[in-house]
Amino acid sequence: MAALRRGAAYLGFLRTSARTLFSSRKPAVRTAGRWRGVASAAVVGGGLCAVPFRQVDELSRDSLIRRAASLVTDSSSTFLSQTTLALTDAITDYSKAVHTLIALQKRYLASLGKLTAAEEDSVWLVIIGQRAEVNDRQEEFKRFESTWVSAVKLCETVAEAAYVSGAEHASVTIRMNIQVARSLVEEAQKLSLDADKKLADTKVMEVERMAQYAASSGSSHDEEEIPDAYLRED
Repeated sequence: MAALRRGAAYLGFLRTSARTLFSSRKPAVRTAGRWRGVASAAVVGGGLCAVPFRQVDELSRDSLIRRAASLVTDSSSTFLSQTTLALTDAITDYSKAVHTLIALQKRYLASLGKLTAAEEDSVWLVIIGQRAEVNDRQEEFKRFESTWVSAVKLCETVAEAAYVSGAEHASVTIRMNIQVARSLVEEAQKLSLDADKKLADTKVMEVERMAQYAASSGSSHDEEEIPDAYLRED
């Protein structure tokens, strides 16, 4: 659990850095000269929404395209930052749920033969409930992971489009945001992989401990008496 706390603390530090990076950029579009149309950036649902604008007298079409590209990179970065934070939080919650399940299973194995029938029933209910929690958390982070992958691909496309249009600074910035997002997710994935490994080790220990218990207890405690709900694969 100490490793989980240290990893979660480092992940929190990286997420704070990502928020600072993603939120520090100023809107790329500024009004200049006398407009024949309207150009603006509006906040809609936590993201940026581009309002179509017409060419101004003082700006060329290339300049307007670069400004539009910068606006798109801003909104895409917002999408990426939100999906990244949602994914890393979901993975961290999954890792915590797995560690809780491991602790419950180890506690049960340590108490084999010492519990009453009523106490064992209570233990089964807690373990089964925690297994359901692990499955729910895993489904949640898989769902966010799919959205995050789409966000990364979108930002990569936007970065290329910004570069081709001449908005080099916007292109470089969004590529930096992609790197930060990937770093955040990689750190979170290390926590989940560590939790999965420890859960697998616990399953091996379960098999060995159950075999030892059955051998020492005799026929009255054979494998058929071990609840199927506990032996079922997670």
